[in-house]
Amino acid sequence: PRSIPCTSGGMLRTALLVAVLPACLSFSMTPGLFAKAPGLRTTGRHGALSLKSEAATAHVTTKSKEIMDEAKKIMPGGVSSPVRAFKSVGGDPVVFDKVEGAYCFDVDGNKYIDYVGTWGPAICGHNIKEVNDALIETLKKGTSFGAPSVNENVLAKMVIDAVPSVEMVRFTNSGTEACMGMLRLVRAYTNREKIIKFEGCYHGHADGFLVSAGSGVITLGLPDSPGVPKGAAAGTLTAQYNDLKSVEALLEANKDEIAGIVLEPVVGNSGFITPTKEFLQGLRDLATKHGAVLVFDEVMTGFRIAYGGAQEHFGVTPDVTTMGKVIGGGLPVGAYGGKKEIMETVAPAGPMYQAGTLSGNPLAMTAGIKTLEILKRPGQYEKLDKNTKKLINGILEAGKAAGHEVCGGSISGMFGFFFCEGPVNSFQDAMKSDTAKFAKWHRGMLEEGVYLAPSQFEAGFMSLAHSEEDIDKTLEAAKRVFAKI
Repeated sequence: PRSIPCTSGGMLRTALLVAVLPACLSFSMTPGLFAKAPGLRTTGRHGALSLKSEAATAHVTTKSKEIMDEAKKIMPGGVSSPVRAFKSVGGDPVVFDKVEGAYCFDVDGNKYIDYVGTWGPAICGHNIKEVNDALIETLKKGTSFGAPSVNENVLAKMVIDAVPSVEMVRFTNSGTEACMGMLRLVRAYTNREKIIKFEGCYHGHADGFLVSAGSGVITLGLPDSPGVPKGAAAGTLTAQYNDLKSVEALLEANKDEIAGIVLEPVVGNSGFITPTKEFLQGLRDLATKHGAVLVFDEVMTGFRIAYGGAQEHFGVTPDVTTMGKVIGGGLPVGAYGGKKEIMETVAPAGPMYQAGTLSGNPLAMTAGIKTLEILKRPGQYEKLDKNTKKLINGILEAGKAAGHEVCGGSISGMFGFFFCEGPVNSFQDAMKSDTAKFAKWHRGMLEEGVYLAPSQFEAGFMSLAHSEEDIDKTLEAAKRVFAKI
């Protein structure tokens, strides 16, 4: 510092700060140094320079609260989709400002490691340059055509090549819309009206599916939903997941009346629940025997637990598949596809009408194409599987070490756990989870900088952008939170 030319006491103090501060920071951050002292203090005749270790920065969400307070006055519950309101976990939602890679940032400047991934689509990570560059080029040509475009063909062929059951595909604007089209399709194709779904499986908010629907319906404690006519739900029969006898009983009691058997092959809307291979194969056999269409709703699992979805992972092929999320690369999209003879029932090839102004729009098609290109590269699903297993196994180990009853698991980049002894094989098992404890866990992890789905009854998602360091930080946070709750 003596060699730094200064012309005033103020400048000298500035020069001292510039010269000394880096060294102080280095010492204070070095393990073992100054272990007996709360901080480092140096004093000189021009004044004192003090550097003390401080507690972790408080989790401040003032701006988020202000925005949500306003939002509640102009939108129902202040949100555009119910589970975002944090009603089942308490506290106010954080309002996002931007996302990047494996991280999300709120309007107060807080950074979080994100395991929601915009509810599944961000499998490559957020705001990926490779996808964005392709979108920019497409954007120059226009945002919507309302007419055929070549990228529809490109993405359709990629989906057909990847998903075992799909020989033809129809694009829509959301997973809900895809499931609405699928429901009408299986009824039109079989000339039957009744369908079988499973407790806790969610297939969008169409009237016919809001029966024992899981997800946000459970989160809000609603008895499915008011406003659904009795007639709309009358044709929906409910079986128990992983219980073939419950399905067989419904088929026998409604002979030649069942149009389709519809399920999430891996449940993500009652938490994360996996099927047995025998259950899926049993459904395949029963559907064939009774002339019903077997439908896998792969809006969540499609291109996530394997490139060809759950049907590739388990080796069981349905007749029709619904898709969404990943195939839009973060833009609004949905699709349903299946055997050619079934899909040719859809207009204009056949009499079953379904349409959409923005269906197949060029931006969503472009994002989907680029996302699937990235996913098809060698080692991508192996990386997802390795990192997700490390995360969920670490969470379960930390929970048990802290004295909590926890159970859970993962398949590739999809995971979940429950605050109960387990195992969890059905919706009824999932309802035994300690949701009050989960709420405390969620809030604690949020304050530690980890963003998880604000509901016990939602799966979590890993992305290719997550690093081992991200996972290590998450597990260290989990240990601290488990110890507190």
